[in-house]
Amino acid sequence: MTDRPLRFGVLGAANIARAFIAGVAPSNRVAVAAVASRDPARAEAFARETGVPRSHGSYEALLADPEIDAVYVPLPNSLHAQWAIRAVEHGKPVLCEKPLAMSGAEARAMFAAARRHGVALVEGFPYLAQVQTAKLRELLAARIIGKVRTIQSAFGITSADPANIRLSPVLGGGALLDAGSYATSLIRVVAGARPARVHATARFAGNGVDLTTVATLEFASGLLAQMSCSFETGYHRHALITGTDGVIETNFLNHPPRSGPALLQVKQGIAFDAAFEQLEVPAGNGFLREAESFADMLAHGPERWTGASEAESIDIMDTLDAIAASSRSGRWVELAG
Repeated sequence: MTDRPLRFGVLGAANIARAFIAGVAPSNRVAVAAVASRDPARAEAFARETGVPRSHGSYEALLADPEIDAVYVPLPNSLHAQWAIRAVEHGKPVLCEKPLAMSGAEARAMFAAARRHGVALVEGFPYLAQVQTAKLRELLAARIIGKVRTIQSAFGITSADPANIRLSPVLGGGALLDAGSYATSLIRVVAGARPARVHATARFAGNGVDLTTVATLEFASGLLAQMSCSFETGYHRHALITGTDGVIETNFLNHPPRSGPALLQVKQGIAFDAAFEQLEVPAGNGFLREAESFADMLAHGPERWTGASEAESIDIMDTLDAIAASSRSGRWVELAG
């Protein structure tokens, strides 16, 4: 044990890396000690702009740096598996941005590599570290709305720039992996299980990436869920959870109040005129909460991690695989139990 903060190395110099560095800057428990880019000049400039002490002109150089305790991977989706596996091979624990991988098979290979090398690998969904989500879990565990019957989970933004990696098929673009991973993860939080089968439809860009995807998810328990994600709409992020004895609404935000106030409201009872109660929950930067939870996990054990477990991350990826397959075939796709 040591009193010094956990020293992160960040792979890449994209906007999300910049946001992560700014988010964790106030912490005395974690610190970004180095950044890396495949362009040494860009790495040096990025480090200077973000106030990071050191830069590396290659990802491999950062992974070999003995002053780095853990690695944050915010690279394009298509590079997550490759560089997370390289990091664990260097003995570095990994916090990998969502979606963890491009497929369930890749996710399994990543976790297998982490186990072989005896280090932690987790998927980053900043909203999972928020008090808002902890309270949602508490309400569900208490069965405050009875047995959950339906879930509607939606996330959409506008992404129209053809140069944006979100629209690149080679780099793992598309609304499903980018925004749909969030909406699907929220469903997994509430359902506590993977769906038995899914059916989806999508609207695709000319290059093959999905711009909007809508899916129905059926669970063995009888629970039904709807997931929608889009790059063609105004910003929205919302979930509606209905049960036999009430309703919960939440916007499951990453960084309230920067992206708006944290919404968590509950309506108990089945009466037409039953009123919603707005629950007050503390706000804060999700990157900060997530990174500090990651540090707690490394120091004290997996029970301190507030994010997705290995099983949850694999369920999410398998569900996204099934949704993608259904949206292209037009048929129901079943998931193995």
